[in-house]
Amino acid sequence: MPAASYPHFEEKCKKTLEALAHNYATIRAGRANAAVLDRIFVDYYGAQTPIGQIASISTPDPRSLTISPWDQGALKMIEKAIQASDLGINPTNDGKVIRLVFPQLTEERRKDLIKQVHRFCEEAKVAVRNVRRDCIEEAKAQKKRSEITEDDLKDAERDLQTLTDKGIKDIDELTAKKEKELMEV
Repeated sequence: MPAASYPHFEEKCKKTLEALAHNYATIRAGRANAAVLDRIFVDYYGAQTPIGQIASISTPDPRSLTISPWDQGALKMIEKAIQASDLGINPTNDGKVIRLVFPQLTEERRKDLIKQVHRFCEEAKVAVRNVRRDCIEEAKAQKKRSEITEDDLKDAERDLQTLTDKGIKDIDELTAKKEKELMEV
């Protein structure tokens, strides 16, 4: 199998790992982090818009976030989007800014967040396995077209499995780190 296929596989695995890291950043770990708002979109005049694009988000202390919309008309829309999300925090609106106060995580909430971490982990593993499957299918197609030999196909399958195992190990390491972070808070 041509070496050009492996960089494609490695690039897809790298992107999967980056997406997983981004998803983990959106899971709050007891302290305020603006990344938790990345998955919340506001219906802003008919367009689904991330909160960060219509407001400034600041962290006045370790346990709270303040959201200051540039357009005061968006205040209610942002508040409504946060309430409808799975964030689990009730926003307070003083007419100018929205405050989110992050309570200490309960044991039950930690378990829910760890379930979410495992769901993201499994999705990432499936994505890596799908990339492996696609690369192997391409190698089989090359074999069928007589572009590579049977030995080349077996080598490619073995190499791709090794790369897949490494990608899954990286995903497991990232997951273990996030779990530890959630349990320590």
